[in-house]
Formats: sequence, structure tokens, C-alpha cells
Amino acid sequence: MTDDTGILQHATYAIPDRAHGYCADDNARALIVTALYNRLRMEQDLTPLMQTYLAFLNDAFNQEEEQFRNFMSYDRKWMETVGSDDSHGRTIWALGTAVANAPNDAILSFSARLFDQAIETVARLDSPRALAYSLVGIHAYLERFGGHTATRRVRATAAEKLHTQFVHNANDDWPWLEDTLTYANAKLPHALILSGRWMPNDEMLQFGLKSLQWLLDVQTSEEGALSIIGNHGWMTRAGHRAMFDQQPIEAAELVEACAEAYRVTRDDHWVMEARKCINWFLGHNDLNVPICDFKTGGCCDGLEPSGPNKNQGAESTLVWLIALLTMNILYEERTLYKEPAQVEARTQPS
Repeated sequence: MTDDTGILQHATYAIPDRAHGYCADDNARALIVTALYNRLRMEQDLTPLMQTYLAFLNDAFNQEEEQFRNFMSYDRKWMETVGSDDSHGRTIWALGTAVANAPNDAILSFSARLFDQAIETVARLDSPRALAYSLVGIHAYLERFGGHTATRRVRATAAEKLHTQFVHNANDDWPWLEDTLTYANAKLPHALILSGRWMPNDEMLQFGLKSLQWLLDVQTSEEGALSIIGNHGWMTRAGHRAMFDQQPIEAAELVEACAEAYRVTRDDHWVMEARKCINWFLGHNDLNVPICDFKTGGCCDGLEPSGPNKNQGAESTLVWLIALLTMNILYEERTLYKEPAQVEARTQPS
């Protein structure tokens, strides 16, 4: 899926579809995959890929607007002046992750410089998902540069905005900041958990844990499998719920949020929930069919009423890889945390 420009957005089956070009969203996700892979210190050197994705994101940054463009055609022409706020947030997430896991000084310096150029825009954002993605990236950045005052200030502003949106709309039966559950839901409690732990703000942290557990509860079938809310109508506060189409991004971001909840609580409940979510990719879902494809290394573009969408685009493949890497990192951390006598025999998700 990657050429010398960046990663292409879409595929027909497992063949890259050049007609739709590239986007910053997917190049940001691809940078996260390579950074997490580097964190695990695996044998393959992915530095050249990291350089390609960073170069794309650097070109995406509109210096005058201080915001990232998103869509680029296959002939390398930008199709907009700036992208969405969510796209900006995802790119901040990727750059922070690259800073935290950079394999060399060149990638560290380049990622940090671009992050610093784009971070002040986050304080002006209001989109909850843009704020959430940014907060996850800010946390990663602060793992490397914990004393960076400007970034800590932006984190406080963004986290309070997100928390306030939850407080103003949520109640015990609907602990959510909007009246409809739509897309990329788990990134919101993920951001509250991270920010609440490290700012610190215990009310924010508890709100994040509560809303994450609620997301899991409303998306678990009677058989105990993950049953993702579909994008053909979503789920409303009034009680309507769509079963299909189910998107891989939802399962992947639940895995990430559960991993963070475990880091905060050290409660194995969250490891089990993360395992349930990654098993959605492996076939433990409403149709009992695998979504990931071990022959191609990709992931189908969703679960439809008749089965998997056989196209394996960049977003679906990348979020599957992020989820898989997150689980491997989680198991390593859990093994290090437990006393040797307490550690269970390590197994792959099943």
C-alpha cells in the first residue's frame, strides 16, 4: 500500500486503488504502526517507512493556517487548504507517538519540530474526537519531554474542554457527551483516562473508566462477543441501534483504551476486555467470520450483514495492526508488572 509518496487510502480487495490517492489520516496511522513496531524492538528496520510517512505529514502541514491538509490526489496535488479538525488531532497523535518511540535522533528531532509547530492549534479545537486524538498524542510526547510547558498547558485546556462536554450531557443511564454514539468512540474515554491520571484529575479519570465500561457493555452480545454499533444509523439516546456496518476502527480503539485502563488500575478485567475486542478481528463477532487476513496481512473494510467487506483499505489494515501491536505491548507490560509466581503462561489472543 505504500509507495514513495506515502500510503494509499483505498484498495480493491488487496490491490491498492490509486484513484483515491492519499490522506494524512492514514499516513498518520501508518506512522503509529511503525513507531509501535519499533517500540517492540523487532528485527525488521522500519526507519525508511517512518521517513516516508513523516515526509508526507510535513508536506501536509499548512504553515499559514497552522493546520494539516488531509487529502492528496495520486498526482501529488493537495485537494484542500486544511483538513478536518479530527485529521489534525490524528496527526498530533501520530507525531507524539513517533517522538516517544523514535529509533534515532533524526526522526526524534523532525517529529518533535513538526509537533511543536502544530500543537497550539489544538487549544482552538472543539471537536471531541480531535481533542481526544490530540490528548493521546500529547501524552506520548510528554513521555519524552515531560517538562515542555506549552504542551502541558495545551493538554490542560484540551482535557478540560473534553471533560466539560461529558459533564454537560451525561447522566447515569447515558454517560456520554453526545446524544448519539457514532464513530471512534473509545478514543474519548481513552483520552480522559490518560489525562485524568497524569494531570492529575481523579474525577476526569473516573469518568473515563465509567464511560469506557459502558461502551463495552452496550457492545457485548449475549454470547460474550464484541458487537460493534453499525454506521447505518448508529445508536441514539432514544434507543435506536444499528447492527451494521461494523467498522474495524471501533474494535481497535477499544483495545487501546482497555490497555490504558489496565495501566491505570492494574486490574486484569481490562486485559480480558481488550482480548474480547481484538478477538472481533479473529472471528468472535456477530457473524463468526474473521475480519483480518493473515495471507495478505491486511484487514477487511468492515462487517456487513452478508459478511466481511472484502476490500482491505489502509484505515482498516492499519487499525488492525495498531490493535495487534497494542496487545503485544500490553502482554509485555503485564508480564513485567506481575511477580514471576503470578504470571500466567503467555498465550496469543484466541
